[in-house]
Amino acid sequence: MRDVVKPVLDLVAKLGPARLAAMGAVTLALIGFFAFVILRVSRPEMGVLYTDLSVQDAGAVIRDLETRGIRYETKGEAGQTVLAPRADLARLRMDLAAKGLPSAGGVGYEIFDKGDAFSSTSFVQNVNHLRALEGELARSIRAIGRVQAARVHLVLPEKRLFSRDREAPSAAIVVRLAGELDPGQVRAVRHLVASAVEGLKPERISIVDERGRLLADGARGAEDRAGIGLDERQTGLERRLRAQVEEIVAGIVGAGRARVQVTAELDANRVESRSETFDPESRVVRSTQTRNESQQSQNTENGVTVGNELPGANQGQQNQGPRESSAKNEETTNYEISRVTRTEVNEGGRVKRLSVAVLIDGTYAAGPDGKPAYAPRPAAEIERITTLVRTAVGYDKARGDQVEVVNLRFAETPAVPELQEAGLLASLLQPTKEDVLRIAEMTVLLLLGLVVLMTVVRPLVQRVVATDEPPMVPLSVLGEPGLVMAVEGGPSPAAAELAAPDSAARRVVEFATLNGKVQAETIERVVDIVKSNPTETVEVLRTWINDH
Repeated sequence: MRDVVKPVLDLVAKLGPARLAAMGAVTLALIGFFAFVILRVSRPEMGVLYTDLSVQDAGAVIRDLETRGIRYETKGEAGQTVLAPRADLARLRMDLAAKGLPSAGGVGYEIFDKGDAFSSTSFVQNVNHLRALEGELARSIRAIGRVQAARVHLVLPEKRLFSRDREAPSAAIVVRLAGELDPGQVRAVRHLVASAVEGLKPERISIVDERGRLLADGARGAEDRAGIGLDERQTGLERRLRAQVEEIVAGIVGAGRARVQVTAELDANRVESRSETFDPESRVVRSTQTRNESQQSQNTENGVTVGNELPGANQGQQNQGPRESSAKNEETTNYEISRVTRTEVNEGGRVKRLSVAVLIDGTYAAGPDGKPAYAPRPAAEIERITTLVRTAVGYDKARGDQVEVVNLRFAETPAVPELQEAGLLASLLQPTKEDVLRIAEMTVLLLLGLVVLMTVVRPLVQRVVATDEPPMVPLSVLGEPGLVMAVEGGPSPAAAELAAPDSAARRVVEFATLNGKVQAETIERVVDIVKSNPTETVEVLRTWINDH
């Protein structure tokens, strides 16, 4: 055992602590490098399965993955993001969707697939129906791009016997947004829910976001709702006009070199006017009435006596006395005079006045010092831009509209064209998160490769190159730079190089000469010690012989 350990100890002592530390570092680096490569190759590439999951959904998804023995990772404070092997993402999403995951903390009509419908009471069925309706509405609302999560609370009063005793249903919606919802999207959500619930009106729906902001108030009266609609209409009109003006001006002065503000004043009054006009020149016969009368009478002067009253007493006297006759003709014509009745109703929200302010920057060119130099725009160009803006917003002078286009220098100065092109190139080459991780991984592999190259390959190459050099033998006298001859004999081309005072070969020869002197002095000292102490020298040699 001693014979085996001693050569190892001698080798360790011969190498020294510096070489041992270097060899240990190289060994650890190689082990770490190969371990990382093996783990990286054997581990599947992970991709995002779901993000922004609730705690319940994240737990359900993880349990399903553990049951199936699929590798997964979680990120986030509460594990809202679940990662799975990238090659299995599509299959996993389809399988989990078939199981109703993730449910976003709510249930839909699949609640009726669980449980016994025959043993459930009507109260339980009504509660389940309400939960299912709320869950389905929440899923529909989450289909909107900027809505990450939604909860719906429905208040559906019980049906009463008389309609006058019935209460109107209402709803409350809480949404978590990734951005902002414009007024049109808020109205769309309200109408979506109102259309899905019987008897629910959009005005009875309240919407609140995750920051506690009231997006839609379902407790306002009709007048307040009319005011809100007018404000939304004004905001939408100003936004639309501003976008139109910015688009047409940016095409002339460049993107980001114009600032546009539009103020629209709307008339909130509802005006109803009626007018009736008669035209006397235009007559139409409506009806005609004609009446003809004819009358005849005979005057008799005989008095009334008993003889006159007897039958047959007046037969001989009928033609006696004067006769009277009269005729009357009457015609009535009715005419209809034409008239025009006009009723005009102007609802609130008409544009009463427009004010448009446009601020544009000047032009820039590279100056003598390389910095951009400012130059104002010509007055003719400003006038043409003003004309375009007036046409774009529908300028009406009689209405009192104002359009001002001013050319002033902006506080921020644009970069020179070269820098702009570089910025555009940088924006096109913006890496994604996965690209950054891939670059970091390749950088680590490259660094490990350089470590292996510098600590292992480079020393080996140097040793091989050093052993391939032909041995040179110094033939000069100690202390004098002499001639160097090759072992093969005769003058060598290296002799001229050694003759140079600053050549590398000459320095090698001088170092070898100095090393020979040191060894000679060491041998002389050993000889002196042996001569002065022969007894101790014999004991040392005897011990060495016994050990070997």
